[in-house]
Amino acid sequence: MPRRLSGLLADTRPLRNEHYRRLWTANIITVIGAQLTVVAVPAQIYADTGSSAYVGLAGVFGLVPLVIFGLYGGALADVFDRRTLLIITTLGLIVTSALFWAQAAAGNTNVWLLLSLFSVQQAFFAVNQPTRSAIIPRLVEPHLLPAANSLGMTVTMAGSIAGPLLAGVLIPVIGFEWLYLIDTFTLFATLSAVIRLPPMAVVDAVRETPGIRAVIEGFAYLRTQPALLMSFVVDLIAMVFGMPRALFPEMAHVDFGGPDNGGLVFALLFAAIPAGAVVGGVLSGWVSRIERQGFAVVVCIVVWGVAMAGFGSAVALADHWHTTMLVLALVMLAIGGAADTASAAFRSSMLQSAADDAMRGRLQGVFIVVVAGGPRIADTVHGVSAAAVGTAAAAAGGGVLVVVGVVVASLAVPSFVRYRLTRSVPG
Repeated sequence: MPRRLSGLLADTRPLRNEHYRRLWTANIITVIGAQLTVVAVPAQIYADTGSSAYVGLAGVFGLVPLVIFGLYGGALADVFDRRTLLIITTLGLIVTSALFWAQAAAGNTNVWLLLSLFSVQQAFFAVNQPTRSAIIPRLVEPHLLPAANSLGMTVTMAGSIAGPLLAGVLIPVIGFEWLYLIDTFTLFATLSAVIRLPPMAVVDAVRETPGIRAVIEGFAYLRTQPALLMSFVVDLIAMVFGMPRALFPEMAHVDFGGPDNGGLVFALLFAAIPAGAVVGGVLSGWVSRIERQGFAVVVCIVVWGVAMAGFGSAVALADHWHTTMLVLALVMLAIGGAADTASAAFRSSMLQSAADDAMRGRLQGVFIVVVAGGPRIADTVHGVSAAAVGTAAAAAGGGVLVVVGVVVASLAVPSFVRYRLTRSVPG
């Protein structure tokens, strides 16, 4: 029995690599600080303006540089030494975080200055993330990539729970400037880990300054790799149709009787998916043993879709069995979060192991854009759908569409379902 339980727990073998271990450990510290800023920026915007419209603008100011520099940053990561790029972008994140602190400490109330700083920060982040993901295959063996990616996601999701909770408690006590300052100092942990990496020159890199042509070449390469292309398509299907977070405020207030300005149910709904993701990451020991990664992604997304359909159904029945349906709704969201963690680990591993090293940065750039853009599109889709058919039907129907969509996509491109991990060493 103990042996079976140990097989369920997260596979920690990637941590035997000292460079990966330093990055992962530093990320535990850094992700908390980053989440403090994620909460502090919209909170400060609302405190300064009293307008949710300006808060909504933060999404635009964040998404545009994320798309542009995510794609272009991936091209940069396929030409220049990736360690150097990580040092530069980490320093950029430290500087922008320090500027957030400076403007708050100076009592700034100019929302455009705050939004501009946010855009610059997201530009550095958009170059940093695909570069960081592209070096992972140089640090761990191919058969350990699912485990490495699952460990990384577990930390990120844990931070997405702890960070907002800490920020919510600390903002009234110490103010925005201290949250930004904490973020600034935590980033030095990542800088230390990055500096200690070995040189990361790209194998067979093209020695020319990347431009729009390099980005286009990345998309052209993706067209020749149907299995990798489908990894993006199925994720978009899962997120666009199946991510109901835009409905949580109304559900918390109307369906579960919470206050109209937040409250416990509101917090629980937002925390349920990342909480499930953390549990899924802790119990992810099995991911390293899966060879049919394409089929595994399909199964995970089907589970996500069924869970979201179950979530919508629980909300629909909330009037009759209030507490029971709230618990069921939270469980469904948590199951979806666990499935999404596994899906992301497999999809990241497919990109990292199947792509040529000279293309990894660009494909990781596309990955960042899809991961960031899909939920934002979902917010719009679910908002419009809920206005037409109600929140419960929008969530449940979206889950059904996820299942139908991923099955149709799998039948259309069977090579994706057949994709297998080629092990370089025994697993």
